[in-house]
Amino acid sequence: MLQAADCSPRRLQTLTSVTCAQCEPAFICEEHRVPVANLPILVFSGKCQASCTVLGCARNPHLWTSGPHTILMESGSNRLCRHMHICGLLEVILQGSGSAPPVPSCTKAEVAVLLLGSCPPTASSTSPGVLACLLVAPPGSGHYADRHSKPSCHMKYVYAFCGTGAFGQVRGPQPGYAGPYPGQQSYGAAPPAQAPAPPAPKRLDPDSIPSPIQVIEDDKANKGSEPFVTGVRGQAPPLVTTNFHVKDQGNASPRFIRCTAYNIPCTSDMAKQSQVPLAAVIKPLATLPPDENSPYIVDHGESGPIRCNRCKAYMCPYMQFIEGGRRFQCGFCSCVTEVPPHYFQHLDHTGKRVDCYDRPELSLGSYEFLATVDYCKNNKIPQPPAFIFLIDVSYNAVKNGMVRIVCQELKTLLDYLPRENPDVQSNIRVGFATYNKVLHFYNVKASLAQPQMMVVSDVADMFVPLLDGFLVNVSESRVVIESLLDQIPDMFADTRETETVFGPVIQAGLEALKAADCAGKLFVFHTSLPIAEAPGKLKNREDKKLVGTDKEKSLFQPQVSFYANLAKECVAQGCCVDLFLFPNQYVDVATLGVVPTSTGGSVYKYTYFQAQSDQERFLNDLRKDIQKKVGFDAVMRVRTSTGIRATDFFGSFYMSNTTDVELAGLDCDKTVTVEFRHDDKLSEETGALMQCAVLYTSCSGQRRLRIHNMAVNCCAQLADLYRNCETDTIINFFAKYAYRCVLNNPTKNVRDSLVNQCAQILACYRKNCASPSSAGQLILPECMKLLPVYLNCVLKSDVLHPGADVSLDDRAYLRQLVSAMDVAESHVFFYPRLLPVHKLDVECDTLPVAIRDSEERLSKGGIYLLETGLNLFLWVGANAQQELLQNIFGTPAFGQIDSNMTSLPILDNPYSKRVREIVESFRAQRSRYMKLMVVKQEDKLELIFKHFLVEDKNNSGGASYVDFLCHMHKEIRQLLS
Repeated sequence: MLQAADCSPRRLQTLTSVTCAQCEPAFICEEHRVPVANLPILVFSGKCQASCTVLGCARNPHLWTSGPHTILMESGSNRLCRHMHICGLLEVILQGSGSAPPVPSCTKAEVAVLLLGSCPPTASSTSPGVLACLLVAPPGSGHYADRHSKPSCHMKYVYAFCGTGAFGQVRGPQPGYAGPYPGQQSYGAAPPAQAPAPPAPKRLDPDSIPSPIQVIEDDKANKGSEPFVTGVRGQAPPLVTTNFHVKDQGNASPRFIRCTAYNIPCTSDMAKQSQVPLAAVIKPLATLPPDENSPYIVDHGESGPIRCNRCKAYMCPYMQFIEGGRRFQCGFCSCVTEVPPHYFQHLDHTGKRVDCYDRPELSLGSYEFLATVDYCKNNKIPQPPAFIFLIDVSYNAVKNGMVRIVCQELKTLLDYLPRENPDVQSNIRVGFATYNKVLHFYNVKASLAQPQMMVVSDVADMFVPLLDGFLVNVSESRVVIESLLDQIPDMFADTRETETVFGPVIQAGLEALKAADCAGKLFVFHTSLPIAEAPGKLKNREDKKLVGTDKEKSLFQPQVSFYANLAKECVAQGCCVDLFLFPNQYVDVATLGVVPTSTGGSVYKYTYFQAQSDQERFLNDLRKDIQKKVGFDAVMRVRTSTGIRATDFFGSFYMSNTTDVELAGLDCDKTVTVEFRHDDKLSEETGALMQCAVLYTSCSGQRRLRIHNMAVNCCAQLADLYRNCETDTIINFFAKYAYRCVLNNPTKNVRDSLVNQCAQILACYRKNCASPSSAGQLILPECMKLLPVYLNCVLKSDVLHPGADVSLDDRAYLRQLVSAMDVAESHVFFYPRLLPVHKLDVECDTLPVAIRDSEERLSKGGIYLLETGLNLFLWVGANAQQELLQNIFGTPAFGQIDSNMTSLPILDNPYSKRVREIVESFRAQRSRYMKLMVVKQEDKLELIFKHFLVEDKNNSGGASYVDFLCHMHKEIRQLLS
């Protein structure tokens, strides 16, 4: 291969090129000594101690290696790919001092490679597929060689390129990387003194890759005009971003259930091969639009709902009536059950009951049964539920205005407690307590002239000091309640008590509900870390140094087991907890949130709460939280047809066994996500069935069963699976799965696992479903072409890849929040909506088409509204038209816009009215009130705004969409090879 006994300059120059049939020579950038062709490179170092190899790249520190080993790397990459030991393959033959050179600077270069050594003049010829190139730079030329060695060295550099063997054939250029240098065919004579500079690497055109906006707009055009009829099995619904009307004809509306796939594999082997998760996101009490009917209530009297004898599935459209209607065969387990005499009906010529369309349970996907006493706890009809308000009155709570705002608002809100019939008063009773280091209970009995306060200072053994007068009917005790709410802010106005308890507060509410023998909800308004001596006392464990380490997972776990045990007691009683936090520093949301997230409750967080700017958001959240439809003491079970079963559950709930999801409270915004796995083969003919049954107590105290049914297709071909998936639901599942995994795994491992699974999903499609094409092409399934961009948003989210400014409490809060999100909310959370307000046509009702979340899409002359589901940003370009600014902000000058405003001024012009309507319509679509922030171009707030431009690279190192797509392509190719 390379024989060299003579190491004189003359001899070396005769060995400038050794060609090889399977290799193309790579050209070297003379300025930085960088190979510009995309070829695998073998860099060899000699055997002696003094020889060394210097490697570096634009964004990595330089690596020094010495000794008899070889490093394989790939040009155009930013990391070393693989290490292997190959002794004596090729030795560097150079004269020189043998000392290691200084670390070279290569800021412009992708990769710099230098070999120096003072080895004996021997060489080996053990590898036939190597091309050795010797570049000679004359002394004094100012090239890299001369700056790092003695002139007497004559500076000969050896680059060896591998073309065969274990590394495979030399590959052509990769997308996004520089290709072979033009003119390389003349390579072989003595190299020129100066090689031309490499061409700039090509960047993928963002307009040539799948666009979320295009997919959203296409779906609106194709599916937005016609009603979505649920009678067709295995039909994927319109996207969550499309407005559509649903007609229930036997399957639950997608507002109640969305599946990751509507055509599931017949076998577990197929499912494992595809790696597509099989899951359903279920929102049992979802609010429906006014033009759609709420589920009908079916009353079967004292005998209760009709059920299968064996699997206990409830009567539904999948039951097959036989023997003239006297018996029915269960669609889930195939067991045959007698029809009770009172439920008997004749069959028509098609085998359907003649009353089929008169009975919701035989013709609809969703309906409710009135439950009998057998379905009630302890076989007793439940009492109407109660709401208990527990208000922190420590120094921070009083100082920031929270106490006064809560008390003032409750006087009004008590008129809006949930009720079945808007014309009838609510049955819900209310109670009030305040706390700091001790608890204060209030007797607001209607017969009292003034409320009475009772203090419990023994927080170690909590009890409620009064039974009669604590939980009262609002209409009867209104005068006393209003007197109390007027007095509380003044009673604690001069407090100096800064310490608080938290565990005993929840214990107190729980004991009150136990004493009243009812279910209910606690509304806790809390400000600080509970450091006072009491059960559930916490310490400050915030440690940013743990972020990114293996110990980071401990920060997401509760620091004491007390709250998990307390949550279990709360669920047993039907005591749901909603927590409103107003922290100025670390409060350990990971621990304080355990009880709310285990009982079906919610956590709301208002960091650095200021009455002027945050009051509107807090009060709107509180109003919505108190008024929304809610069920208590709920138990949910998901039944499936033979062949699959529910194996895993995600959300805000408690499970004491493997099948029953227990929720002390279940409101209209909460979802439960269920993952399914095969336990047998499925049939293409019969498909697969699931039935979600939720037993709950309504706000009027009535025990009910809400039933949702769903039938999906089964397939023996992978192509059918990939044709019927829903990417938004897959991403919702992946986010919840990943956010739960961070409890037990380092975040890097979780991110890698997500990337790997998605690469496997797409590689399986490429291998088994796509038509043959060049390996250099990235081919995505039509309904999954947004999987990479949305997955990248999950990977870059604050929970999995936080920036330096993201607090541990924020990450714990978001982790808990996403766990119960529906698909519509997770979609806008991970890929925010960006609306060009300056393109608004005030004459029509339609919105301008949204634009992609990238800074390069913004125009300096534009104004854009960005919605994340939790926040609204109005970004104003520095060159926005004066008339536009005047119409929206009431000032024509960019510099005079107040960036502290949280609501737009009410101006008498159509543009102002329309923009404010859009803001309000966006808010109405979300479960939490979105605070508006005005962001002027190049203002300090712009950094926060840019964080949500998720197609761009972010400050914490998250990849841009273009870069991540290239990375996914590489991962897919590696799996396929």
